[in-house]
Amino acid sequence: MTLAEHFREFRNRLVKSALAVAAGGVVGWVVYDWLYAFLSQPISDYKAAHPDRADTIELTLGGITTAFSLHLSVAIFAGVILSSPVWLYQIWAFVVPGLTRKEKRVSLAFIGAAVPLFVGGIALAHFSLPLVIGVLLDFTPAGAANFQAVSDYISFVTRFSLGFGIAFLLPVFLVFLNFVGILPSSAMVKAWRVSVVGIAVFSAMMMPTPDPYSMFLLMGPLVALYFAAIGVSKLIERRRRKERPEWLDVDDTEASAL
Repeated sequence: MTLAEHFREFRNRLVKSALAVAAGGVVGWVVYDWLYAFLSQPISDYKAAHPDRADTIELTLGGITTAFSLHLSVAIFAGVILSSPVWLYQIWAFVVPGLTRKEKRVSLAFIGAAVPLFVGGIALAHFSLPLVIGVLLDFTPAGAANFQAVSDYISFVTRFSLGFGIAFLLPVFLVFLNFVGILPSSAMVKAWRVSVVGIAVFSAMMMPTPDPYSMFLLMGPLVALYFAAIGVSKLIERRRRKERPEWLDVDDTEASAL
């Protein structure tokens, strides 16, 4: 493709992804009341567990337009999750023109793995939220009120959730890089110590709480997924070696069976 054709291809993929997010956002807009109750449940649970502080912990709206902005933000968040099969496919499809026909078929399997991993990461984030929010609210001094702007709270929850979802796509990209011959499994094995440290740093940055337990909620699954990616990459390489003709591996100074 020429540079202009690449830009047109990128534009088309971007438009399709945006339309999918918008369609999912319509669904999110319709079920907004349920979504808001679901996202704010950790605050409600904390207040129920600490009745002596229930009056000092509250989500508030800071302006006349805040309610509309909140409604729109929650709807877009729902749209991103519901449309994840579409925009994940569009990301792969932007790369597919540079692959062989066989690699295109295999890339569809990667999409089948990417969507459950993305949704699983978001599910783990929601599972971790009560612990994270509970630790953060415990820092509120005695006698002080913690009136949290609901827009800031929803922004924190959505960034936290999407961060988990994107992080869980790590093994998909590692396996894909191995499949196209860019990242051999031996390199991933040699770099496992550096990778674990990098995952630990990333997990600590993602978790806003100072305790190590919260960090391990994300770090543990990511490390497991990293080693799972190594295992899958080794299987791909083993299969590739079986399919490779033996005469290709003969030294240039020797006669091959061919």
